[in-house]
Amino acid sequence: MMTGRDFRLLAEQRRRKILELIEQKGQITVRELVERFSVSSVTARGDLDALCSQGMAVRSHGGAVRKLGVSPDSPSDSREAQRYADVARLAKVSVTAVSRIANGSAKVAPSVQATVLAAARKLGVTLTAGKRNRTITFILGNRDTVNEFQSKVLLGAEVYCAQHDWDLHFISFRCDDLNAPLGSLRLPEALMRPNRPSGVILTGTHSVSILAALSEKKIPFSLVGNNIVGDWRPEQYDCVFTDDVRGSTDITRYLIAQGHRNIWYIGNQRLPWFARCAAGYRQAMKEADLEPRFSEISSEDRELGYLAVKALLASGERPTALFVGTDQAASGVYQALQESGIRIPDDISVAGFNDTIGEVLHPGLTTVREFPKELGGHLAEFTLRRIHEPDLPPQQLVMPTELIRRESVRHVSSGHTLLTSVHLHENVL
Repeated sequence: MMTGRDFRLLAEQRRRKILELIEQKGQITVRELVERFSVSSVTARGDLDALCSQGMAVRSHGGAVRKLGVSPDSPSDSREAQRYADVARLAKVSVTAVSRIANGSAKVAPSVQATVLAAARKLGVTLTAGKRNRTITFILGNRDTVNEFQSKVLLGAEVYCAQHDWDLHFISFRCDDLNAPLGSLRLPEALMRPNRPSGVILTGTHSVSILAALSEKKIPFSLVGNNIVGDWRPEQYDCVFTDDVRGSTDITRYLIAQGHRNIWYIGNQRLPWFARCAAGYRQAMKEADLEPRFSEISSEDRELGYLAVKALLASGERPTALFVGTDQAASGVYQALQESGIRIPDDISVAGFNDTIGEVLHPGLTTVREFPKELGGHLAEFTLRRIHEPDLPPQQLVMPTELIRRESVRHVSSGHTLLTSVHLHENVL
């Protein structure tokens, strides 16, 4: 036979379980308790009354909801908290759910959102007034496609935003003149609306004009520092850099250490990331007292590498190695060389930069690994931190690179020329 003490222990255990359910689900009803614990409705109501009297939950119609706590989704003042609690009771949801809807969070089911908004309208409570749009806009600038590097940056930013209950909105944005004067650029329409995103991530290629426009509109943003066209002061902005100059110096030194002396750089130096890689290449060549050589084509990605090599072969030059500013351009180099019957690395060595597709090329591409997914995560981190702490000093991060050695580079004897002019002309013709 159970004693009064046994009944008390059983009730305490049951109430702990009920409290856990409320914390997990945000709410519980008397009917759920009756079915789950096989108790009467009177007992279930008594349990809820006990928990609410201890300040551990809030009574709602037909049940109880989670007690309002301090969280990123909590209302910011006592009057707002009371209004949210009223809406929660009428809608039979937790106050946290009401706050999330007010903040624009995507973590609330559409059916729950509809119920909450209906309850708010009935009570005359406006949930969205003055609340922040919990969306970051990822702006890919002046690119025709999302290549492998940019897709990984996007993924890293998306993962970070999702972990912090923010949405990420992707748009592509093209500016006809990257050298246009300040004040002449019109921001994307998404940033001009009343309910605009709370922050921005800039990747791809952008001009200093968009930095000025975002600053004027007081829109928090972060950017990839390697890809800005024009004169600007990075120390004034929240930016993440890849140490591409050092990475380019390292891979050029590696080619030199393998005996190569006639090393050409392939990249469109009108674009800032190619220009930065060219600077690292130039530095290493100067250290070795070698003449830097450049193949310039006004293009990017695969077409750049393909056209640059075709032009180089047609000129009769005799390189032993090519350093290409991106893996995507290197894939075009591979195609052009293979079409010309020139073998990698037997006839010519090839190195790339960014390690996004190097392992799927044949032979495997020697390249410099960047860390685009991690870069995207830091960009999102910087933007969210700027939103929450607008008076912070500018945030700066330089991410290291890693030399990746694969089969596309081989050692040659010092002074040895792999391709002769005759061989080049034979293969081109």
